Amino acid sequence: MADPEYATLEAYDGVRFAWNVWPLSRIEANRMVIPLGLMVTPLKRTDSLTSLQYEPVRCRGCQGILNPYSQVDFASMIWLCPFCYNRNSFPPHYQGITEVQLPGELFQEAVSVEYALQQPVRAPPSFILVLDLSQSLEALTEMKQSVKQMLQVLPEYCLVGLITFGAMVTVHELAASEIPRAYLFRGTKETTAQEVAKLLGLGLVQYKRQAGMPGPSGTPGIGRFLLPYSECDYALESIIDDLQPDRQPSSRQQRLVRATGAAVGVGVGLMENCIPGTGGRLMVFTGGPCTTGPGAVVGLALEDSIRTHRDFEKSAGVKQFKKACQWYESLGRRMAGSGHCLDVFACSLDQVGIAEMHDAVSVTGGVVVLAETFSHEIYRKSLARLFELDENGYLQMYFNATFDVIMSKDIRVSGTTGPVTSANNKSPLASEVELGVGGTTSWRVCALSQATSLGMFFEVAASHGTVLEPGQILCLQFQTQYQHPSGQHRLRVTTVARPWAEPNAPEIASSFDQEAAAALLARQALFRCSQEDVFDVLRWIDRILIRVASKFGDFTKDNPASFWWPPSFTYLPDFLFHLRRSQFLQVFNNTPDETAFYRLTLEREGVQASMLMIQPTLTSFTFEGPPQPVLLDVASMRPDSILVLDTWFMLVVHYGKTIVEWRKAGYHLQPDQDAFRELLAAPVQEASELLQGRMPVPKLLECDQGGSQARFLLAKLNPSATHQSDQGLTSEIIFTEDVSLNVFTQHLCRLAVQT
Repeated sequence: MADPEYATLEAYDGVRFAWNVWPLSRIEANRMVIPLGLMVTPLKRTDSLTSLQYEPVRCRGCQGILNPYSQVDFASMIWLCPFCYNRNSFPPHYQGITEVQLPGELFQEAVSVEYALQQPVRAPPSFILVLDLSQSLEALTEMKQSVKQMLQVLPEYCLVGLITFGAMVTVHELAASEIPRAYLFRGTKETTAQEVAKLLGLGLVQYKRQAGMPGPSGTPGIGRFLLPYSECDYALESIIDDLQPDRQPSSRQQRLVRATGAAVGVGVGLMENCIPGTGGRLMVFTGGPCTTGPGAVVGLALEDSIRTHRDFEKSAGVKQFKKACQWYESLGRRMAGSGHCLDVFACSLDQVGIAEMHDAVSVTGGVVVLAETFSHEIYRKSLARLFELDENGYLQMYFNATFDVIMSKDIRVSGTTGPVTSANNKSPLASEVELGVGGTTSWRVCALSQATSLGMFFEVAASHGTVLEPGQILCLQFQTQYQHPSGQHRLRVTTVARPWAEPNAPEIASSFDQEAAAALLARQALFRCSQEDVFDVLRWIDRILIRVASKFGDFTKDNPASFWWPPSFTYLPDFLFHLRRSQFLQVFNNTPDETAFYRLTLEREGVQASMLMIQPTLTSFTFEGPPQPVLLDVASMRPDSILVLDTWFMLVVHYGKTIVEWRKAGYHLQPDQDAFRELLAAPVQEASELLQGRMPVPKLLECDQGGSQARFLLAKLNPSATHQSDQGLTSEIIFTEDVSLNVFTQHLCRLAVQT
């Protein structure tokens, strides 16, 4: 795999470069085929993190922050900005610093610094629950139980609100009252923020916060529809306990009326009026597709089937799909502008409309969880994991962030991929060529965690022939200002540097990080999927790989047998081969909702998680020794072994035929078969440990060789043995028309060496 040095650097600063040495030439950078890019995890718990309880010192030219790469003149108390080379004076309280008495941000190991800003706390995090009542009594009961369990771990200072929906949308007032009050909205109507304010009386009723309580004084709606959980726990749980399935005429020929889109619209309007510019989550719990009003994905009649990928190919039902997408896109823009995010917990055997909600969830940094029922382990554990507390008793989620990049004068930023939206900060350092969300050097991230990662693309602005000074380096600084769950505003600053090199210098190719490059290409491919057909994206990946092979491969022209990859590029063809076959680009046997879920997850994860999704790991357990990683190939399937496949979304424990026969014979129950018992237990224990820390929680599946569930393993393996190959008579085979990795690389070599 890739050099472990890069993973070590990532643990130190949270940044992973595709190229760790950059050419000081725009022409040469374009010839490198794979863009100059990096993966950055803004709030990663790094080994170098330094916490400071004062305001940062900024450059008066570029707004860069004092860092270890700044040159300091202690005699004149001047520091030189490494980005714009502006000379800045230290503030008065820095006058006592010397070469031996440095402030925390100037230590060489302080590449990641977190400042506690002195901005006033506006309000604690807010959570508005949007509950689906168009369900059976059993499903509704399970949903209510899970929501109440979530509320039990919610810090008491958090603001909470409640909206329910069926055919109508109901906003519940949580203020103490003898008679609970609720406000109804039509489920068939698009409701604006102004209409929500008018109908709820938010422009007339004000609520003043008690002295010492966090929250904006006089904010409309807080105190009626949004209250600290400590003040409304009894009223809220009483309302949830009294919820009943929406009363609708029962019919076997029709679906239930469900106004999901209208409910989300009302929730967005409520948050815009009550907590503008303050962190909050709109959490939708739904058990089926939206069938009426804005955002509807399917009609009421059961004879109207919900859309599939094949319908998109035939343009069938696209009009309704596009209309729903436009509705959620508009809601996503409104939420991103106010710093709020949309979470969707969909528990249904049918699709619910995640494909339509994709953009709203993506741009706001929300979470999507798919499960079959509200009692399913995936849903229950994922919801609990989302609300886990840290060692200080705070939620491990962060809100309403802005992400800025400061760079050297010879660099331009092309764009960012991930759960971001542009902050429209026009800058001469923004490239005219956009990759992802570009045209700016500042982005908004409404919600993020310690694992949220962003992909960034850059270009070199220096013209060909620029003189490279000895020891010249490129510097990048990432500034992430966010709202901590405590309500405090914090600023995380990460500054990294890499060397420049002359065009065609050998150290450029040797500095290539193929894992980071594959993760960036995957993100770029997903971004292109929103604008192009998947077939065109696959052809684009093929062209990229052929050009990389022609540029960096070692070969004799017109002689494919002579082709040889440099060590730093050895695994790139394997990564892109599996990316082409992955569920991100191959939609066969997946619903549009599942495809949207997979892509949303990849868009926010880091390099290691992305590589697991692109090329899963396969571990073999046998009597011959300790567990060993094996090739992701059908040849790795042996009757006397147990395989553990980790795809990030699913963990598959696969038992070989001989192991299955021994288990059925009850050998593991015999007292003298300790080794067999341990062999059976070890893979399950390994898989259970891998489940920890992932969000959403993966599915754990156990299957036998030759069984129907084994298809989940076979779908990920390289088909080196098929029903058309010679070795199929003596080994496990895969019935597929897909080419194997060996055939793929042979064609690649032939095309790369062509004159």
